[in-house]
Amino acid sequence: MTHATPWMERHQVLLYVGALALGAGFGMLVPAAARPLETAITPVLALLLYATFLGVPFAEIGRAVRDRRFLTTILIVNFVCAPAVAFLLSRFVAGDTAVLVGVLLVLLTPCVDYVIVFTGLAGGSRARLLAATPLLMLAQMVLLPLYLWLMVGDTFAASLDLRPFIEAFVLLIVLPLGAAVATQLLARRVRWARRVDAAVTAAMVPLMIATLAIVVASQVHAVAGSWAVLIALVPLYAAFAAIMAGVGAVAGRVARLDRPGRTAVVFSGVTRNSLVVLPLALALPAGFALTPLVVVTQTLVELLVMVTMVWAATRRPATQPLSPR
Repeated sequence: MTHATPWMERHQVLLYVGALALGAGFGMLVPAAARPLETAITPVLALLLYATFLGVPFAEIGRAVRDRRFLTTILIVNFVCAPAVAFLLSRFVAGDTAVLVGVLLVLLTPCVDYVIVFTGLAGGSRARLLAATPLLMLAQMVLLPLYLWLMVGDTFAASLDLRPFIEAFVLLIVLPLGAAVATQLLARRVRWARRVDAAVTAAMVPLMIATLAIVVASQVHAVAGSWAVLIALVPLYAAFAAIMAGVGAVAGRVARLDRPGRTAVVFSGVTRNSLVVLPLALALPAGFALTPLVVVTQTLVELLVMVTMVWAATRRPATQPLSPR
Protein backbone atom coordinates (compact mmCIF):
# COMPACT_ATOMS: atom_id res chain seq x y z
CA MET A 1 0.00 0.00 0.00
CA THR A 2 1.08 3.58 -0.58
CA HIS A 3 1.95 5.56 2.54
CA ALA A 4 2.38 9.24 3.30
CA THR A 5 5.40 10.95 1.79
CA PRO A 6 8.76 10.08 3.39
CA TRP A 7 9.09 13.67 4.64
CA MET A 8 5.75 13.46 6.46
CA GLU A 9 6.65 10.06 7.89
CA ARG A 10 9.98 11.33 9.24
CA HIS A 11 8.42 14.43 10.78
CA GLN A 12 4.99 13.13 11.75
CA VAL A 13 5.40 13.70 15.50
CA LEU A 14 6.45 17.32 14.94
CA LEU A 15 3.50 17.71 12.59
CA TYR A 16 1.17 16.40 15.30
CA VAL A 17 2.59 18.85 17.83
CA GLY A 18 2.11 21.60 15.27
CA ALA A 19 -1.50 20.48 14.74
CA LEU A 20 -2.16 20.72 18.49
CA ALA A 21 -0.65 24.23 18.59
CA LEU A 22 -2.51 25.35 15.47
CA GLY A 23 -5.80 24.02 16.81
CA ALA A 24 -5.28 25.72 20.16
CA GLY A 25 -4.41 29.04 18.54
CA PHE A 26 -7.32 28.95 16.13
CA GLY A 27 -9.77 27.90 18.82
CA MET A 28 -8.73 30.80 21.06
CA LEU A 29 -8.79 33.38 18.27
CA VAL A 30 -12.06 32.22 16.66
CA PRO A 31 -14.30 30.88 19.47
CA ALA A 32 -17.36 31.04 17.20
CA ALA A 33 -15.88 28.16 15.20
CA ALA A 34 -16.08 25.80 18.18
CA ARG A 35 -19.59 24.50 17.49
CA PRO A 36 -19.17 23.67 13.75
CA LEU A 37 -15.75 22.17 14.45
CA GLU A 38 -17.23 20.01 17.19
CA THR A 39 -19.77 18.74 14.67
CA ALA A 40 -16.88 17.78 12.38
CA ILE A 41 -15.11 15.62 14.97
CA THR A 42 -17.11 12.43 14.38
CA PRO A 43 -16.85 12.33 10.55
CA VAL A 44 -13.14 13.22 10.59
CA LEU A 45 -12.44 10.63 13.26
CA ALA A 46 -14.48 8.02 11.36
CA LEU A 47 -12.43 8.71 8.22
CA LEU A 48 -9.20 8.43 10.23
CA LEU A 49 -10.32 5.07 11.60
CA TYR A 50 -11.34 3.93 8.12
CA ALA A 51 -7.80 4.69 6.95
CA THR A 52 -6.41 2.85 9.97
CA PHE A 53 -8.58 -0.22 9.41
CA LEU A 54 -7.52 -0.33 5.76
CA GLY A 55 -3.99 -1.01 6.97
CA VAL A 56 -5.06 -3.99 9.11
CA PRO A 57 -4.92 -7.41 7.39
CA PHE A 58 -8.27 -8.72 8.51
CA ALA A 59 -7.04 -12.29 8.67
CA GLU A 60 -5.07 -11.10 11.71
CA ILE A 61 -8.25 -10.06 13.51
CA GLY A 62 -9.52 -13.64 13.53
CA ARG A 63 -6.31 -14.76 15.21
CA ALA A 64 -6.46 -11.79 17.58
CA VAL A 65 -9.96 -12.73 18.80
CA ARG A 66 -8.53 -16.07 19.93
CA ASP A 67 -5.68 -14.42 21.87
CA ARG A 68 -7.19 -14.92 25.32
CA ARG A 69 -4.03 -13.87 27.13
CA PHE A 70 -4.09 -10.44 25.50
CA LEU A 71 -7.84 -9.99 25.95
CA THR A 72 -7.68 -10.99 29.62
CA THR A 73 -4.77 -8.63 30.24
CA ILE A 74 -6.42 -5.63 28.59
CA LEU A 75 -9.69 -6.22 30.47
CA ILE A 76 -7.90 -6.45 33.83
CA VAL A 77 -5.87 -3.30 33.13
CA ASN A 78 -8.95 -1.29 32.11
CA PHE A 79 -11.60 -2.58 34.49
CA VAL A 80 -9.65 -3.56 37.61
CA CYS A 81 -6.50 -1.46 37.68
CA ALA A 82 -7.78 1.74 36.00
CA PRO A 83 -10.85 2.10 38.27
CA ALA A 84 -8.65 1.69 41.35
CA VAL A 85 -6.26 4.39 40.10
CA ALA A 86 -9.19 6.64 39.08
CA PHE A 87 -10.81 6.30 42.50
CA LEU A 88 -7.60 7.16 44.36
CA LEU A 89 -6.87 10.20 42.18
CA SER A 90 -10.49 11.37 42.34
CA ARG A 91 -10.18 11.80 46.10
CA PHE A 92 -8.26 15.02 45.41
CA VAL A 93 -11.42 16.56 43.88
CA ALA A 94 -14.06 14.72 45.94
CA GLY A 95 -15.23 18.00 47.50
CA ASP A 96 -16.73 19.25 44.21
CA THR A 97 -19.37 16.88 42.84
CA ALA A 98 -19.40 18.37 39.32
CA VAL A 99 -15.63 17.98 39.01
CA LEU A 100 -15.65 14.55 40.64
CA VAL A 101 -18.27 13.25 38.21
CA GLY A 102 -16.34 14.57 35.21
CA VAL A 103 -13.08 13.01 36.37
CA LEU A 104 -14.72 9.63 37.00
CA LEU A 105 -16.76 9.67 33.78
CA VAL A 106 -13.65 10.04 31.68
CA LEU A 107 -11.13 7.98 33.67
CA LEU A 108 -13.42 4.96 34.08
CA THR A 109 -14.00 4.51 30.33
CA PRO A 110 -11.22 3.14 28.07
CA CYS A 111 -10.87 4.62 24.58
CA VAL A 112 -12.11 2.58 21.63
CA ASP A 113 -11.42 4.91 18.71
CA TYR A 114 -8.22 6.89 18.15
CA VAL A 115 -6.27 4.66 20.54
CA ILE A 116 -6.12 2.18 17.63
CA VAL A 117 -4.46 4.83 15.48
CA PHE A 118 -1.93 5.90 18.11
CA THR A 119 -1.15 2.27 18.94
CA GLY A 120 -0.35 1.57 15.30
CA LEU A 121 1.84 4.65 15.05
CA ALA A 122 3.82 3.43 18.07
CA GLY A 123 4.32 -0.06 16.65
CA GLY A 124 1.61 -1.74 18.71
CA SER A 125 -0.82 -4.42 17.60
CA ARG A 126 -3.78 -2.69 15.99
CA ALA A 127 -5.41 -6.01 15.09
CA ARG A 128 -5.49 -7.29 18.66
CA LEU A 129 -6.72 -3.95 19.99
CA LEU A 130 -9.41 -3.82 17.32
CA ALA A 131 -10.50 -7.34 18.27
CA ALA A 132 -10.79 -6.21 21.91
CA THR A 133 -12.93 -3.17 21.04
CA PRO A 134 -16.38 -4.80 21.33
CA LEU A 135 -15.44 -6.22 24.73
CA LEU A 136 -14.10 -2.87 25.93
CA MET A 137 -17.23 -1.06 24.78
CA LEU A 138 -19.66 -3.58 26.27
CA ALA A 139 -17.79 -3.81 29.57
CA GLN A 140 -17.69 -0.05 30.10
CA MET A 141 -21.39 0.29 29.30
CA VAL A 142 -22.19 -2.33 31.96
CA LEU A 143 -19.63 -1.30 34.57
CA LEU A 144 -19.71 2.53 34.35
CA PRO A 145 -23.05 2.86 36.20
CA LEU A 146 -21.82 0.37 38.82
CA TYR A 147 -18.55 2.22 39.40
CA LEU A 148 -20.33 5.59 39.57
CA TRP A 149 -22.82 4.11 42.03
CA LEU A 150 -19.94 2.97 44.24
CA MET A 151 -17.88 6.17 43.92
CA VAL A 152 -20.53 8.91 43.62
CA GLY A 153 -23.91 7.53 44.65
CA ASP A 154 -26.89 5.59 43.35
CA THR A 155 -28.99 8.64 42.40
CA PHE A 156 -26.46 9.96 39.92
CA ALA A 157 -25.65 6.53 38.44
CA ALA A 158 -29.33 5.84 37.74
CA SER A 159 -29.63 9.05 35.68
CA LEU A 160 -27.08 8.04 33.03
CA ASP A 161 -28.18 7.63 29.41
CA LEU A 162 -25.81 5.22 27.68
CA ARG A 163 -27.03 5.84 24.11
CA PRO A 164 -23.86 7.83 23.19
CA PHE A 165 -21.82 4.65 23.67
CA ILE A 166 -23.98 2.73 21.20
CA GLU A 167 -23.93 5.58 18.69
CA ALA A 168 -20.16 5.96 18.94
CA PHE A 169 -19.62 2.23 18.47
CA VAL A 170 -21.71 2.22 15.31
CA LEU A 171 -20.33 5.45 13.81
CA LEU A 172 -16.66 5.05 14.78
CA ILE A 173 -16.11 1.30 14.73
CA VAL A 174 -18.81 -0.65 12.87
CA LEU A 175 -19.21 1.63 9.82
CA PRO A 176 -15.48 2.42 9.22
CA LEU A 177 -14.59 -1.23 9.79
CA GLY A 178 -17.28 -2.43 7.39
CA ALA A 179 -16.18 0.09 4.77
CA ALA A 180 -12.55 -0.99 5.14
CA VAL A 181 -13.41 -4.67 4.75
CA ALA A 182 -15.49 -3.90 1.66
CA THR A 183 -12.68 -1.81 0.17
CA GLN A 184 -10.11 -4.55 0.74
CA LEU A 185 -12.36 -7.16 -0.87
CA LEU A 186 -13.15 -4.93 -3.87
CA ALA A 187 -9.46 -3.97 -4.27
CA ARG A 188 -8.73 -7.57 -5.27
CA ARG A 189 -11.01 -7.23 -8.29
CA VAL A 190 -11.63 -3.56 -9.14
CA ARG A 191 -9.08 -0.90 -10.08
CA TRP A 192 -10.97 2.05 -8.57
CA ALA A 193 -11.11 0.29 -5.18
CA ARG A 194 -7.33 -0.16 -5.29
CA ARG A 195 -7.00 3.56 -6.00
CA VAL A 196 -9.26 4.42 -3.06
CA ASP A 197 -7.24 2.10 -0.83
CA ALA A 198 -3.97 3.71 -1.90
CA ALA A 199 -5.26 7.29 -1.64
CA VAL A 200 -6.80 6.87 1.81
CA THR A 201 -3.76 5.05 3.16
CA ALA A 202 -1.51 7.81 1.80
CA ALA A 203 -3.67 10.36 3.65
CA MET A 204 -3.11 8.74 7.06
CA VAL A 205 -0.78 11.40 8.47
CA PRO A 206 -2.80 14.36 7.10
CA LEU A 207 -5.96 12.81 8.57
CA MET A 208 -4.32 12.54 11.98
CA ILE A 209 -3.16 16.16 11.72
CA ALA A 210 -6.70 17.27 10.84
CA THR A 211 -8.24 15.25 13.67
CA LEU A 212 -5.89 16.64 16.32
CA ALA A 213 -6.33 20.23 15.12
CA ILE A 214 -10.13 19.99 14.95
CA VAL A 215 -10.54 18.35 18.37
CA VAL A 216 -8.34 20.93 20.09
CA ALA A 217 -9.76 23.93 18.21
CA SER A 218 -13.32 22.90 19.09
CA GLN A 219 -12.66 22.54 22.80
CA VAL A 220 -9.84 24.81 23.91
CA HIS A 221 -11.79 28.07 24.27
CA ALA A 222 -14.37 26.54 26.60
CA VAL A 223 -11.64 25.18 28.82
CA ALA A 224 -9.74 28.47 28.83
CA GLY A 225 -12.82 30.22 30.19
CA SER A 226 -12.60 28.18 33.41
CA TRP A 227 -8.85 27.73 33.55
CA ALA A 228 -8.52 28.66 37.23
CA VAL A 229 -10.48 25.55 38.25
CA LEU A 230 -9.45 23.22 35.45
CA ILE A 231 -5.69 23.84 35.56
CA ALA A 232 -5.57 21.89 38.82
CA LEU A 233 -6.79 18.81 36.92
CA VAL A 234 -3.80 18.75 34.57
CA PRO A 235 -1.41 17.09 37.06
CA LEU A 236 -4.17 14.66 38.06
CA TYR A 237 -4.71 13.55 34.46
CA ALA A 238 -0.97 13.44 33.82
CA ALA A 239 -0.53 11.27 36.92
CA PHE A 240 -3.23 8.89 35.70
CA ALA A 241 -1.48 8.54 32.33
CA ALA A 242 1.92 7.94 33.96
CA ILE A 243 0.58 5.39 36.45
CA MET A 244 -1.44 3.52 33.83
CA ALA A 245 1.51 3.42 31.44
CA GLY A 246 3.48 1.68 34.18
CA VAL A 247 0.59 -0.62 35.04
CA GLY A 248 0.14 -1.56 31.39
CA ALA A 249 3.84 -2.24 30.91
CA VAL A 250 4.00 -4.47 33.99
CA ALA A 251 0.79 -6.30 33.08
CA GLY A 252 2.09 -6.96 29.57
CA ARG A 253 5.30 -8.44 30.92
CA VAL A 254 3.52 -10.55 33.53
CA ALA A 255 1.25 -11.89 30.78
CA ARG A 256 4.34 -12.57 28.63
CA LEU A 257 2.96 -10.63 25.68
CA ASP A 258 5.18 -9.70 22.76
CA ARG A 259 6.25 -6.09 22.28
CA PRO A 260 3.34 -5.09 19.97
CA GLY A 261 0.92 -6.61 22.46
CA ARG A 262 2.50 -4.81 25.42
CA THR A 263 2.39 -1.52 23.51
CA ALA A 264 -1.31 -2.02 22.78
CA VAL A 265 -2.04 -2.73 26.45
CA VAL A 266 -0.12 0.39 27.56
CA PHE A 267 -1.91 2.68 25.09
CA SER A 268 -5.31 1.20 25.98
CA GLY A 269 -4.69 1.68 29.68
CA VAL A 270 -3.67 5.31 29.22
CA THR A 271 -6.25 6.54 26.70
CA ARG A 272 -9.80 7.31 27.80
CA ASN A 273 -13.15 7.56 26.00
CA SER A 274 -13.48 11.33 26.36
CA LEU A 275 -15.15 12.00 23.00
CA VAL A 276 -17.81 9.39 23.78
CA VAL A 277 -18.56 10.40 27.39
CA LEU A 278 -18.70 14.10 26.51
CA PRO A 279 -22.35 13.82 25.35
CA LEU A 280 -23.14 12.18 28.71
CA ALA A 281 -21.53 15.12 30.51
CA LEU A 282 -23.37 17.66 28.34
CA ALA A 283 -26.70 16.01 29.15
CA LEU A 284 -26.31 16.42 32.93
CA PRO A 285 -28.47 18.91 34.90
CA ALA A 286 -27.53 22.59 35.34
CA GLY A 287 -25.65 21.93 38.57
CA PHE A 288 -23.09 19.99 36.54
CA ALA A 289 -22.22 22.79 34.09
CA LEU A 290 -18.51 22.34 34.82
CA THR A 291 -18.51 18.59 34.19
CA PRO A 292 -18.16 18.72 30.36
CA LEU A 293 -15.16 21.06 30.73
CA VAL A 294 -13.59 18.58 33.14
CA VAL A 295 -13.94 15.90 30.44
CA VAL A 296 -12.56 18.19 27.71
CA THR A 297 -9.54 19.07 29.85
CA GLN A 298 -8.66 15.37 29.95
CA THR A 299 -8.90 15.24 26.15
CA LEU A 300 -6.39 18.05 25.74
CA VAL A 301 -3.96 16.55 28.27
CA GLU A 302 -4.31 13.11 26.72
CA LEU A 303 -3.55 14.29 23.18
CA LEU A 304 -0.27 15.77 24.38
CA VAL A 305 0.48 12.54 26.25
CA MET A 306 -0.31 10.44 23.17
CA VAL A 307 1.95 12.46 20.89
CA THR A 308 4.73 12.21 23.48
CA MET A 309 4.27 8.44 23.79
CA VAL A 310 4.35 7.99 20.01
CA TRP A 311 7.54 10.08 19.86
CA ALA A 312 9.14 7.99 22.62
CA ALA A 313 8.11 4.71 20.98
CA THR A 314 9.22 5.62 17.46
CA ARG A 315 12.57 7.34 18.02
CA ARG A 316 14.88 6.23 15.22
CA PRO A 317 18.08 7.52 13.61
CA ALA A 318 17.34 10.53 11.39
CA THR A 319 17.96 8.45 8.26
CA GLN A 320 15.30 5.88 9.13
CA PRO A 321 11.77 7.05 8.31
CA LEU A 322 8.88 6.38 10.62
CA SER A 323 5.93 4.46 9.28
CA PRO A 324 2.34 4.74 10.52
CA ARG A 325 2.05 0.96 10.79
